[in-house]
Amino acid sequence: MNIHEYQAKELLKTYGVPVPDGAVAYSDAQAASVAEEIGGSRWVVKAQIHAGGRGKAGGVKVAHSIEEVRQYADAMLGSHLVTHQTGPGGSLVQRLWVEQASHIKKEYYLGFVIDRGNQRITLIASSEGGMEIEEVAKETPEKIVKEVVDPAIGLLDFQCRKVATAIGLKGKLMPQAVRLMKAIYRCMRDKDALQAEINPLAIVGESDESLMVLDAKFNFDDNALYRQRTITEMRDLAEEDPKEVEASGHGLNYIALDGNIGCIVNGAGLAMASLDAITLHGGRPANFLDVGGGASPEKVTNACRIVLEDPNVRCILVNIFAGINRCDWIAKGLIQACDSLQIKVPLIVRLAGTNVDEGRKILAESGLSFITAENLDDAAAKAVAIVKG
Repeated sequence: MNIHEYQAKELLKTYGVPVPDGAVAYSDAQAASVAEEIGGSRWVVKAQIHAGGRGKAGGVKVAHSIEEVRQYADAMLGSHLVTHQTGPGGSLVQRLWVEQASHIKKEYYLGFVIDRGNQRITLIASSEGGMEIEEVAKETPEKIVKEVVDPAIGLLDFQCRKVATAIGLKGKLMPQAVRLMKAIYRCMRDKDALQAEINPLAIVGESDESLMVLDAKFNFDDNALYRQRTITEMRDLAEEDPKEVEASGHGLNYIALDGNIGCIVNGAGLAMASLDAITLHGGRPANFLDVGGGASPEKVTNACRIVLEDPNVRCILVNIFAGINRCDWIAKGLIQACDSLQIKVPLIVRLAGTNVDEGRKILAESGLSFITAENLDDAAAKAVAIVKG
């Protein structure tokens, strides 16, 4: 689960992390009011969407007057901001963050991620802030510093000093960097975050230099939200695909893609293999959908309905290797879906595992025109052949 920049800053502020003074606004008048309340002579108006690259797309503006704040807010609100992460349709801007502009002397990158290789939180930092870390890794990998955190003892002071020295923070900024890194680590650990990205972390101030978090991004573990009520309350459903929101309510894992072959599979690994098989045969999957274990007929029906809400879907590939699941449940669910949803697109079905003979018999005796497949490769080939006409 992602949250907005302003929510990330408010969260970090509770851990003592320095962030600029600011507030959220839902109208141009409210944005102007926020700027007046903050005071000063310069403000930053930022569109709040769950995507990076806002600055390049015109979603971050520096205003030098209250009237400019109002003008930028009026232009942003209600617009669709298109970045490299939103797709061609862009994301609708429904709220803004207005904050006091900072006098920036130097920008850095700071991030905490879970390294799946060593199964530990890893601190990543770079002296090249304000840029996408992927570009830094590609162009100048030597400027990226990593430090692995032992979960038994947490992030230690010497590790923070080591990272700070490597990216060029020294003198009176050193103790600030240590406090800031440890606070962000605690926040990530306490709130079950998968990622905490600060880009940029900046040295600000015209005379008295200090560190300030100018942008922040958090991603949280969906499986831990049951114990993170304050984080769950930050969820903005308007920023998520309605099909994905509906799927989560039915216990389904759904991710929309841009193809035309709908996929209903049990198990994330098998689902990924199904997507790969479709691509190998020259097709394009329309979604990732994992029905999980114990898929009841109702759950299968809900899965079919959600997949068919995508108008691009021209056929559905059902790939089940039953263990906890049962093939007869899946078969009954498919028949129920065909009856209740009046499915018009072809259904390619591959069943294997628990109660496979019963499942195949149910499909065969249903009187419906299911296209059966012996294995994954056969199913993917048939699905691609159908959409290619």
